[in-house]
Amino acid sequence: MGHHLELVQHINAPVEAVWRVLTDIPGSARTLSSITRVEIMTPGDYAEGYRWRETRKMMGKEATEEIWVADVDAPTSTTVKAHSGGADYTTRFTLAPADGGTRLTMFFGAEMDNPGTFAKLMLALFGKLGLSITRKQMARDLAEIAAKAEGRDPAAA
Repeated sequence: MGHHLELVQHINAPVEAVWRVLTDIPGSARTLSSITRVEIMTPGDYAEGYRWRETRKMMGKEATEEIWVADVDAPTSTTVKAHSGGADYTTRFTLAPADGGTRLTMFFGAEMDNPGTFAKLMLALFGKLGLSITRKQMARDLAEIAAKAEGRDPAAA
């Protein structure tokens, strides 16, 4: 049982510039306005197995998740994962040259392991609201990534 979203953002910058922004995990709090803190857990460069803790503020509350890189095919795609509250989260970014810039596709999926009756009820009641909030956050993240890659101030995105 799960939910999935996919959004696309055109960015007026080459794939390599967008890739640098996506994989600059230590600098992500300067790019994405919802991130308040990043703690790198795995030293070294962005690669499969790289881990960090990311604290985001959403709906007035902060939440910290441990995230890891599950797959990298530089500079065309990367998949990161997290597990929290009985759910597995997958975010996949795909980059492709398009119209003199980059087409950045962001896929987000949440899968629950063996949801009980209560979890199923909550998903039925609040699933659409949760997806709406997630979609808005994804769109903001993509706009801020685009701004940074294009050399604009992400805060103005």
